[in-house]
Amino acid sequence: MKIRAAVLEEIGRSGPYAQTQPLSVGEIDLAPPETGEVLVRVAAAGLCHSDLSVINGDRPRPVPMVLGHEGAGIVEEVGEGVDDLVPGDHVIFVFVPSCGHCGPCQSGRPALCEPGAAANGRGELLSGGVRLSRNGERVSHMIGVSSFATHAVMSRRSLVKIDRETPLTIAALMGCAVLTGAGAVFNMGAVEPGGRAAVVGLGGVGLAAVLGAAAVGAETIVAVDTLDAKLELARDLGATHAFNATDPDLTAKVREATSGGVDAALEFAGSARALEGAFAMTRRGGTTISAGLTNPKAVLNISPLTLVAEERTLRGSYLGSGVPSRDIPRFLGLYLRGKLPVEKLMTHRIALDDVNEGFDRLHAGEAIRQVIEFDA
Repeated sequence: MKIRAAVLEEIGRSGPYAQTQPLSVGEIDLAPPETGEVLVRVAAAGLCHSDLSVINGDRPRPVPMVLGHEGAGIVEEVGEGVDDLVPGDHVIFVFVPSCGHCGPCQSGRPALCEPGAAANGRGELLSGGVRLSRNGERVSHMIGVSSFATHAVMSRRSLVKIDRETPLTIAALMGCAVLTGAGAVFNMGAVEPGGRAAVVGLGGVGLAAVLGAAAVGAETIVAVDTLDAKLELARDLGATHAFNATDPDLTAKVREATSGGVDAALEFAGSARALEGAFAMTRRGGTTISAGLTNPKAVLNISPLTLVAEERTLRGSYLGSGVPSRDIPRFLGLYLRGKLPVEKLMTHRIALDDVNEGFDRLHAGEAIRQVIEFDA
């Protein structure tokens, strides 16, 4: 079938993207779903820094590629072997398909699925190969999703079925921003009721973590970013303190405000320097969590002695360190009860044709979550 999609033509094209057009929006071909796959009509897709990191070359992927890894839509067709979804079902996209059989999957850590990671790195679906093409030539899938398109074929294991009562524009944010940010708070066990937490890096994922920390009942929530507008929004979402990351006295001020440091510091900036800062503001015996994806060449500079002498914990978190099929319904339940106001993360609703301008806004820090609405 013919679909409209935003295709990344080459990596590393400089901005402004509205002029250089790294993403070309046009017609491409989509093959039918094969065994274990599903055809979905995309209703909404979010723009994320992980997409931007592919565009700017920080995290190279095989091109040409249809970008987009956060979204939600409606099932239109199921392939052979898919017996738990039917046309009309609403689904959220998950950017790590889980095979269910490898070591990490069997140990309850589907975010670390080995076949899923291998397929994502090749730009293919979990079952192998691609379903996208243009003029007979291969077009890669972005981490099994490719949601910047009117339709997508995905592995059944990249989808979580949801109730139809949730607006799909809101549901789209659950697959990355909320699953990764709030998930790191809920699943890592480092942020506790009455505790002290810091969130470093206030994009959509970081601000979702602020929402999560507030939902958990943290008494002190410190927000850190380089942009004052994001710090103000973090306060609106539940942060009790806000500090600009460019302040040379940042660590001292955070430690003073939290009586010696936070119990848990979560970094979402995708910067080694930001992670070092998060580590520095963590108290003795505390936990520092990194969920930001840095450039692969980045190197972390911390003192091993501090890890030992202060009994610190440094942990990574990918996809919220959870189980999407379990967590997404839980997070949606919190949203529907008013405990996780995800709608406050959305700053722009745009059309597919405006995707390059959207990434200019994201690069400039002028947007939190922009959502492409295909039915608008």
